[in-house]
Amino acid sequence: MHSTRLLALALISATPWPAASAQPAATADQIVSVSSLVAGEGPSWSPDGRRVLYASPLGGGTLWGVPAEGGAPVRLTREIATQLVRMAPAGDRIAYLSDKSGNPEIWLADLGAGNERRLTNLGARINAMSFAPDGRTLAFSALREGQFDIWTVDVATGRVARLTADPRYETNPSWSPDGGSLFFIRSDDRWADHEFVRIPRNGGPAVVVASDRDLFDYGTMGSRSRFGYPLISPDGKWLVFKSHRSGWVNYWLTPTSGGAPRALAAEPADQGDARWAPDSRSVVFASLHNGTQDLRIASLEGGKVRTLTTGATGVASTPEWSPDGTRIAYAYATLTAPADLWVVAAGGGTPVRLTTSVTPEVESAMVAPEKISYASGQFTINAYLYRPAGLSPGDRAPGILYIHGGPTGQFSDQFIPQAQFLARMGYVVLAPNIRGSSGYGKGFEDANNSCWTICDLPDVLAGVAYLKHQAAVDTAKIGITGNSYGGIMTMGAIARAPGVFQAAVPQSGYADWISFQNYNTELQHAKLNAYEWGPYPDSAAVYRRNSPLSLASQVTTPTFVVQGEGITPAWRPGVYPIPASLEFVHALDRYNKVVKYKVYPGETYYVTSRDGSRQVLLDMLEWFDRYLRDGIAPPPGS
Repeated sequence: MHSTRLLALALISATPWPAASAQPAATADQIVSVSSLVAGEGPSWSPDGRRVLYASPLGGGTLWGVPAEGGAPVRLTREIATQLVRMAPAGDRIAYLSDKSGNPEIWLADLGAGNERRLTNLGARINAMSFAPDGRTLAFSALREGQFDIWTVDVATGRVARLTADPRYETNPSWSPDGGSLFFIRSDDRWADHEFVRIPRNGGPAVVVASDRDLFDYGTMGSRSRFGYPLISPDGKWLVFKSHRSGWVNYWLTPTSGGAPRALAAEPADQGDARWAPDSRSVVFASLHNGTQDLRIASLEGGKVRTLTTGATGVASTPEWSPDGTRIAYAYATLTAPADLWVVAAGGGTPVRLTTSVTPEVESAMVAPEKISYASGQFTINAYLYRPAGLSPGDRAPGILYIHGGPTGQFSDQFIPQAQFLARMGYVVLAPNIRGSSGYGKGFEDANNSCWTICDLPDVLAGVAYLKHQAAVDTAKIGITGNSYGGIMTMGAIARAPGVFQAAVPQSGYADWISFQNYNTELQHAKLNAYEWGPYPDSAAVYRRNSPLSLASQVTTPTFVVQGEGITPAWRPGVYPIPASLEFVHALDRYNKVVKYKVYPGETYYVTSRDGSRQVLLDMLEWFDRYLRDGIAPPPGS
């Protein structure tokens, strides 16, 4: 038995997976214990190609290596942060970002000696970094003097140099293969228009290599931006970048010397996670089709594209070529199991599994949802339908609409803990990708711009109608929940469609976009609103119209509002408490509505810890059971 299996068993505990009739607490424990052994931004390879290395959440964050042919993994580091991990070209050291010294700084760990040291002491916000080809310098982007700029730090001495000072956002540096130049992304103040810029390695005149328009990047200031890094071919001749210009997020190719871009592998699907082959002759990328994501390889010569991974469902992601270009390591997740590492020959063949995050017993006990679709106006809404196991013919269970966050996000073929738990507890759960979701083209993604919880609400109500046409659903007992935008939509749905839902659990939502302007300190939220609705206060009427709070008097649904207490890192002492959920509670209470409110300690505004997530499951179940399993029939004619 591989030690990864032993680690998984330790995570899941020695108790057997509970049956459907088991106590909710036991099932909640098992659900929150299902987590991937793989963290961060995907695998990397040792320089000799013998091991695949990966960051893991185990032990508070660690780096592991596993033989590429399969075998027992070896722990390579003590505790590290896993949000940004970069392997030095020689494979002897890693750089990673951590705030353990008080502020986010770059740390360097020596894998042979087992020691580490802090490399920077900027006291700034750092969001991206990359090693120079010789391993002697790290380039990074940091916000220290009011704007994101490109910096470098000498690995031996820790000497820091600032290379740019443009007032626009300059982030995500990548090196040219010879180490003589740096490429980075320059974003406008809207976070929607981008330039790909080249400068000499020590700074100097900037040259714009390519540009793109109207691809909003919510993660511009984060460590996993949607736009990503400039992808420079190993021979230095080509740049690959994402663009929405075809109506889909596809990769485009342009010479680094300048010139008109062309589509790398045009298709009506969103693409991501591209990586150049070592010989610069092809690119591997992830291709997403209605929630299922496979890996494909596009050849620069002739434009041929072939599918590398196959499967009816699942999400393959973060591919990485071996140094000799003969194999590709990647992560693969399914609807019933979190991501694990696999390796496949670049020419195709049977993949080899390297890690096992959950046991077969656990995976087999999961509810495998059905992928369905239904009509809503001119749109086709794709969704996942979770049917509880063990229903006998003639049984009818309550239904629940489960709404994802974003709204520019989507449900895909991956493990969804809350949907799994509710299905295990006997509910029929529908998780739809309503208009505004990504993954279905720019037109669909933009279809709820300026009208959150208004023009996308019909897709939710059409989902309710779909549920009510299922023989196994109790048509008189329908609930709704979701987190972040799912919480916002839950608030909006019960306010704008009174009487449709018999129980609601909005999680970490926002109810009043006018008051939001006074307490919000997350710039990405403001940028998203401005991009979709127009800047505030110019578009104040839109912000007011989109606020569910204004319709609180119409709510008839018993509502349980939950949020985290809103803790923030010590290096952000000025962040205000978030009153968004409480505002909605107060509004409902003023009208004598049935409402309950709970704040989970030790959490940000969003509840993400294992213990907190477990308690949310149990509290949510108690609420839904109270109002959806009460045995009370609706009034005649309702």
